[in-house]
Amino acid sequence: MQIQLDVVTYGEALALFVADEAGDFADVEKYTRRLAGAETNVAIGLARLGLKVGWVSRVGNDSFGRFIRKRVAQEGVDVSHVATDPEFRTAIQLKAKAVDGADPAIEYYRKGSAASHLSQADFDEAYFRSARHLHATGIAAALSPSTMAFAHHALDFMRANGKTISFDPNLRPMLWPSQEAMVHKLNELAFKADWVLPGVSEGKILTGYSEPRDIAAFYLERGVSQVVIKLGAEGAYFRNAGAEGVVAGVPVEKVIDTVGAGDGFAVGVISGLLEGLTMTDAVARGNRIGAFAIQVVGDMEGLPTRAQLG
Repeated sequence: MQIQLDVVTYGEALALFVADEAGDFADVEKYTRRLAGAETNVAIGLARLGLKVGWVSRVGNDSFGRFIRKRVAQEGVDVSHVATDPEFRTAIQLKAKAVDGADPAIEYYRKGSAASHLSQADFDEAYFRSARHLHATGIAAALSPSTMAFAHHALDFMRANGKTISFDPNLRPMLWPSQEAMVHKLNELAFKADWVLPGVSEGKILTGYSEPRDIAAFYLERGVSQVVIKLGAEGAYFRNAGAEGVVAGVPVEKVIDTVGAGDGFAVGVISGLLEGLTMTDAVARGNRIGAFAIQVVGDMEGLPTRAQLG
């Protein structure tokens, strides 16, 4: 019997090693193992709110792959369509200890990883059709030509089947041959989505416009129905065919770790819209969950349960 999902997503998860002490990676002796990955952050955040979520990927036939599969499953995310690759390894990531709320240094070891070999052969039509919504990011598409082909196929399939699609550009310039290529390829995907969720600096790069209203108009004119632009501590701006506005951010007394804030924001907006909240309320939930995320160490550890969200 085919599982029924609220949300399906796909992409790469990495074994994350967070430094226990500040300083250069070369000088740090102790690390704590955690989980990293934009798509798994969102999947876990949605699952904690009670939604049924599936994650599609490839991991290596190694200890890190087993760790990732087990850790994601422990959060209630369906991993039945995560393949074990017999040839390629699971990616890993180092993250420095965050100091005074600043973005921590990060090093990736992901080139040629198992997840970068995700291809259309991994696409199960029945599995994707069982979901109400697809969440996609620009990271998964950037990993390789085969993951880019998978991304286009997934978005085209879900659109053809009347599902909603959210897209977070999640710019990673180091994964692209040039900024021009990044902008062109990610906008091709964004134009296929219903809800586009860039940060304001990302929006400037992707559209050439500086003002949130103009960034939103760029996507609305190309078929996107909702654009939500993250403004950092100021909150977020949203615009659709009938309304626009700014929803104030949630004050945080002490920022511990900024990584994962955007994924937390996506969790709030996606869950809110799927539950029928107004755009204002969905964005407010995104701001709240983003605020939860930055008050603890780790990419997804701060994402709240339904009870914690209130």
